[in-house]
Amino acid sequence: MTPPDHKKQGGGGFFSSIASSLSNFGSAMHKSVNGLLGYEGLQVINPEGGTEDAEEEAQRGRWKLEDRDSYWKMMQKYIGSDITSMVTLPVLIFEPMSMVQKMAELMEYSHLLDLADQCDDPCMRLVYASSFFISVYYAFQRTWKPFNPILGETYEMVNHGGITFISEQVSHHPPISAGHAENDHFIYGITSKVKTKFLGNSLEIYPLGRTRVTLKRDGVVLDLVPPATKVNNLIFGRTWVDSPGEMILTNLTTGDKVVLYFQPCGWFGAGRYEVDGYVYNAAEEPKILMTGKWNESMSYQPCDVEGEPLPGTELKEVWRLAEVPENDRFQYTYFAHKINSFDTAPKKLLASDSRLRPDRYALEKGDLSKAGSEKSSLEERQRAEKRMRETRGEQFTPRWFDPSTEIATTPWGDLDIYEYNGKYEEYRAATSSSSDSIQQTDFSSTEFNPWQYPDLAAE
Repeated sequence: MTPPDHKKQGGGGFFSSIASSLSNFGSAMHKSVNGLLGYEGLQVINPEGGTEDAEEEAQRGRWKLEDRDSYWKMMQKYIGSDITSMVTLPVLIFEPMSMVQKMAELMEYSHLLDLADQCDDPCMRLVYASSFFISVYYAFQRTWKPFNPILGETYEMVNHGGITFISEQVSHHPPISAGHAENDHFIYGITSKVKTKFLGNSLEIYPLGRTRVTLKRDGVVLDLVPPATKVNNLIFGRTWVDSPGEMILTNLTTGDKVVLYFQPCGWFGAGRYEVDGYVYNAAEEPKILMTGKWNESMSYQPCDVEGEPLPGTELKEVWRLAEVPENDRFQYTYFAHKINSFDTAPKKLLASDSRLRPDRYALEKGDLSKAGSEKSSLEERQRAEKRMRETRGEQFTPRWFDPSTEIATTPWGDLDIYEYNGKYEEYRAATSSSSDSIQQTDFSSTEFNPWQYPDLAAE
């Protein structure tokens, strides 16, 4: 048998043959609501299949009928379009967290990158590092939308794994976020931009971004290309998320790579959550197979050149999802609650921090009306700042990240890269040495302030 093709291996191998055959039997149950509820071109996709009535399934979800009707009337003109920043969405579908804040959720299992840095085996390095990137998909399956960050909005995190984390919204049109995390073992950097395609009752999300990890001990640089994501049943039915396709993590220093295939959700849920693939050396020979579920755990096992397990070896678990709260309103993990609190905030928190957003806070307290009005107020202030910049002929300048001359090529388009400029470390060093550094910020009285022109109201 010839070695498996790394471009096709994800659906092959001993551990995925059954799931693949089930997935190929049929895709998830599609149930048209056309003719039932008077909407053309919409389908409800039930990941569990089943034989329940299509109209009954379509009526499920968080939307009230009148809200759903008005939302559909507003949204139908955008079918086929990228709606990343062109649509104002109701606060009903939001979670009390901003996108620059959610970027920090990947750090929950950062110990896997610590292990990768300490590991001498280049293939096991990729086992640890790829499991780190898979671990965040449990958070990605949440069906609530994070708030779009205000231009200049930031998020800071300390008190976790020795990590210093800073993220910033560096562009509004197009929306781009940048993030930097660092501890004694690794440096994590990301420029994040998404491209979307609205399909009526679903939304395809393409991660038009670049993620790099540098392992400090040997200077190894890892580059990630994640799969696209699809949000199903946006308007009708129970909203759910799937990310079928390949995740490729490449060691740019040695040429080794790991290619993992996220199984699509098939008939009656067959294959949903399943991930399998191989770690390849620079000669593209499979060395380690990996298998598991992105919402549960990942395991690995040495393999031969045909991708079969080596005799005398066994699967070993490398990552398992930590215990999560039951029946959590927003499907948060304990770590998500932690980063949404001030427990991970440094002293003298930046006034531009996501946690200080009044709309986020109101939603967290369950006041949807106030959350909606505060969200509208922030968005109007952001538009006013844009008009002021245009009047003055000025450009927005990010504080913690600088635009570079580098253009990254992704499967979904080119991306302008923003690089961490090191000024945050300088700021924190100066803050910690100041005479009032022992005083914690009074978060209850700190006003959210990401603005380029703080005196805009007076003008």
